[in-house]
Amino acid sequence: MEKNLKKRCKNIIDELKQVYGKPETMLNYTTPFELMVAVVLSAQCTDKRVNIVTEKMFKLYNTPKEYAEIDIEELEELVKTTGFYKNKAKHIKNGSQKLLDLYNGEIPDTIEELIKIDGVGRKSANVILGHVFNRNEGVVVDTHVKRLSKRIGFTKSDNPTLVEKDLMIILEEKDRFLLSNLFIMHGRNICKARRPICNECRIIKNCEMGSEMYGY
Repeated sequence: MEKNLKKRCKNIIDELKQVYGKPETMLNYTTPFELMVAVVLSAQCTDKRVNIVTEKMFKLYNTPKEYAEIDIEELEELVKTTGFYKNKAKHIKNGSQKLLDLYNGEIPDTIEELIKIDGVGRKSANVILGHVFNRNEGVVVDTHVKRLSKRIGFTKSDNPTLVEKDLMIILEEKDRFLLSNLFIMHGRNICKARRPICNECRIIKNCEMGSEMYGY
């Protein structure tokens, strides 16, 4: 069973690479710290909206020291349109101070260290590790990755931690980060939450839901 899943997973990656290449994050940033801030803001918010906010914000402040010292009310106003702005502002300010206290203002390169920073969970840590350090320690499981993994038949769980665990079993280490980015692109374009466009899907023959619907 596991061998079959690994083969299907490899086939899916090969097919999606032909469509999307090797996609990068759609969040705009110029430094590892800016990516960390953008990732915190991206929770329950579109990348497009985050980029609008950070375009202005990073021109004003773009170092941990500046965000650690910023007035919290000003920071809340800057990030307000990303939603949950009070929590996000607090995470960014406190996380910046944590970076200064623990890591001399530098973004660390392990999950264990990253998740000590306010607002950075395992998913965010995997994003940072993949894009900044080109490391594949885990799998980024966002709503798209979770949805596709379940539809395809790679997991039966809705719990991101368990979904990641199931994917780690069938994925080659070099493909962990790539799979997440490919699933995110495919989820946005074809395998949508409410109305997946199955008749245009390149991976339908390797998908459990597609096989059930179309008899593959």
